[in-house]
Amino acid sequence: MPFYFGAFGDSPAALVALPFLLVIAALFIADRKSLLLIILVTRSASDIVLESTRSSIGGQNFGLGAVINACVILLTLALVFEKPKAVPGKMMTLWLGFFLTGLCGIALSPVKGDAFRLYLTWLSNFSIFVSAFYVVRSLKDFQFCARLILWSSILPAIYALYDIAANFGAAGEAFRLRSTFMHPNIFAFYLMLVVFLGFYLIKATQAESSVTRNVGRSLYLLFLLALLVLTQTRSAWLACAAVFVAYGVLFERRYLFYIATVSLLSLLVPAVHDRLIDLASGNEIVHQAKLNSFAWRLALWQSALEWMTPGRYLLGYGIGSFRENAPTFFAYSAGIKWDAHNVYVQWFFDVGVLGLATYLWIHGRLVYMLRPLFAVDRLAAFITFSIIISYLLVSFSDNMMFYLSFNWYYWFAVGAACALMCASPSPSAEPGPEPMPSMMARARAGIRSKRRQRREEKK
Repeated sequence: MPFYFGAFGDSPAALVALPFLLVIAALFIADRKSLLLIILVTRSASDIVLESTRSSIGGQNFGLGAVINACVILLTLALVFEKPKAVPGKMMTLWLGFFLTGLCGIALSPVKGDAFRLYLTWLSNFSIFVSAFYVVRSLKDFQFCARLILWSSILPAIYALYDIAANFGAAGEAFRLRSTFMHPNIFAFYLMLVVFLGFYLIKATQAESSVTRNVGRSLYLLFLLALLVLTQTRSAWLACAAVFVAYGVLFERRYLFYIATVSLLSLLVPAVHDRLIDLASGNEIVHQAKLNSFAWRLALWQSALEWMTPGRYLLGYGIGSFRENAPTFFAYSAGIKWDAHNVYVQWFFDVGVLGLATYLWIHGRLVYMLRPLFAVDRLAAFITFSIIISYLLVSFSDNMMFYLSFNWYYWFAVGAACALMCASPSPSAEPGPEPMPSMMARARAGIRSKRRQRREEKK
């Protein structure tokens, strides 16, 4: 204890880390599944606290967040060892190529410590995905997972009010709401996911829920949408609008009118109008370059791809190479080590076409395997497909691979949908043909038919 207080006495957050770890250890022994769900509910509000616990050990930064990531991986390993058949083999092997190419990326990486941490981050994403199979056994369980993610937004939503009040009327750059997250974009994509699942809960449980509960959920979702506007993240706005337009086309046409009305009214809001019209305003990197944000990204991607040599196309330069080499190949870097703001460009640069193919394979294969979910719950299938496609689309303009807290909720929601699909008994839109009877069965049926005919003739 004297050593511990001597090392971390200047950081109140680090001081509470040890008692916190003891509580986690006790819950790990008592109830692993409940501990996992508690971590999921609270992780959305933890970034600020976890960041304050970071300290340098051996030249590498570690904090309580790394301990929680390791805890999630160990929790999932324990669940798998207890019930290995709960997760279908096809869901496990789906990720195999991605992690194998990741090992190659670590071997080639110029920053092996950072590369290894990213690898462990994606192991935790995979663990969260697998853990959903130990929670979901029915449609009610899937709806419980959606509620869990909705509950996780309560603390960030409350803290967002403080964030708004603290920055109200502040001079300088346009205010972008980030709440408990490290960047406004992460908060925006998290809100987008919560809104989709909250909307699903309203529609799926509308008949069995009271009017008060439905109205309360609807008002809460409107509040979250208002927070989404304040993040000033254009890609999240467009993805959210596109999903609701698709819902209107496929389910309820009146939502097309709602979307059109809201879109027109939102243009009257100066912040929304400026972000949509003037791409140079309100971007975090505008003061570093004269290009607007979109042109800056295009120049960054073009510079990176032109700098690559054909011999590196297959396996890339190693995880973390894009960031390390950005000041070399990008004239507008201003000496800053930038990430690509595009998952596909960065992953191609880091692990080559082979690594990018394995990453896309995970999502493409999931979309293909989740098709039977439409026969189980059409709305749940639509929301799941919307979540996956939105994730892939916003990956064109953001560093989605590094947003750990959001990725946990994303993969938990996708894993819950996969678990629901696997737990449902052979869903099919139309019953298949009856099996052909055997020769002996047809002979016995013919004999019984002749006997019935003779009895009827005697009568």
